[in-house]
Amino acid sequence: MRKPNVILINCDDLGYGDLGCYGSTRNQTPAIDSLADAGIRFTDFYMASPVCSPSRGAMLTGCYPPRINFDTFGEEQRWVLFPGMAEGLSPDEYTIANLFKDCGYKTKMVGKWHCGDQKEFSPVNYGFDSYYGLPYSNDMGRQVNRHEFPPLPLMRNAEVIQEQPDQTSLTERYTEEAVSFIRDAYENDEQYFLYFAHMYVHQPIYVPDSFLRRSRNGRYGAAVECIDWSLSVILKELKERNVLDDTLIIFTSDNGSRTSGEGGSNGILRGIKGQSWEGGMRVPFIASWPAVIEKGLESDKLVSSIDLLPTFAALLDQPLPSERKIDGIDQSNLLLNPDSESNRKTFFYYKMDRLEAVRFNEWKLHISKDMESERSLYDLSKDPGETHNVYDDFPKIAEKLHILAELCIEELGDAYTGVRGNARRPCGTVDTAEPLTFYDSDHPYIIAEYDLEGWG
Repeated sequence: MRKPNVILINCDDLGYGDLGCYGSTRNQTPAIDSLADAGIRFTDFYMASPVCSPSRGAMLTGCYPPRINFDTFGEEQRWVLFPGMAEGLSPDEYTIANLFKDCGYKTKMVGKWHCGDQKEFSPVNYGFDSYYGLPYSNDMGRQVNRHEFPPLPLMRNAEVIQEQPDQTSLTERYTEEAVSFIRDAYENDEQYFLYFAHMYVHQPIYVPDSFLRRSRNGRYGAAVECIDWSLSVILKELKERNVLDDTLIIFTSDNGSRTSGEGGSNGILRGIKGQSWEGGMRVPFIASWPAVIEKGLESDKLVSSIDLLPTFAALLDQPLPSERKIDGIDQSNLLLNPDSESNRKTFFYYKMDRLEAVRFNEWKLHISKDMESERSLYDLSKDPGETHNVYDDFPKIAEKLHILAELCIEELGDAYTGVRGNARRPCGTVDTAEPLTFYDSDHPYIIAEYDLEGWG
């Protein structure tokens, strides 16, 4: 089996119900739907956090956020990293990009990083040959009536190349950068790994007028359809160069939609971004590799983003470093033989530094919510919307999941019970930190202050 080129597309705040192939009737996503038709669509795929910095760090390293101390940030114990913070992903961690780099691949990241904005935490220090994008969320720029953030930096590698970019054009610029990378790798006969982390559909949602005019779902739908357009451009490039069959394309999102109204949808799932209900952490996941994966498949097997690193390692026949534990499990069998069973039976739902729920096979037990005790049990195979609590009906199952939760807490910790955890590794820190940019009233910003509030 020939080793594939790999494109990993990660959206921002895209919900479980936002795509046509996941049931949306409001957003038009023909390219994404065609990707699902050409490969396998997973219904039970989880990110390791309901918010972005922990989610992204976990996916890159194959670890639950607490293991890499990427669950809360700063003295204020914030949910995600903010501009100028002294913390970031530890440079000692081994990432997906490191893996591909070790296998001789050309590597690139385009889009949102959000694993630290100091130069020590630039993506080029984690296995990426080059980087182009925003170092954190697109709302962390200077805004009308909100001046707590410095000007939003657009980066090339570790250098700021523009401040306060016009966000309307960023997805087009990202797509151009991605296509240029693919084309260059093809022309030089290099295998490549591309990590494309979209800005959409994180607020504020600035979109090109052409998408807004034809959207049936306002700015949100226009942003979803712009993501779809971007994929269509990449697919066309791969088809024209006759390399689509040998390219593994992964499409997913960093967490659930922040709302189940006002444009966004988590489908039948309960909860939103920032919560450990299914809607906060179960997200779309599509894998297409025409030469290997059968067409039109659907899988309800349990899979997580932390499984990507060991799965890629297995596909590349490359051993992972053994000196540090990861939580991911090789799931390559699900791509090579869709009738096989998932190698993952258990998944732990961490919100910040709190273990709030655990899943074992089809059962999900909630043990706390926002620093308060919670006792609810759901059979997700019958009740993915978590509407019917059967905790009192299945005491033995609940007891088994409580034991699993206790073992996890002993290892990774839990703020609600006050347990620190005995197997956590430090995140990266720098002695002195400062923002990448500072507001200058004489600077010729193309957008001096972002003025779009809410959904627009």
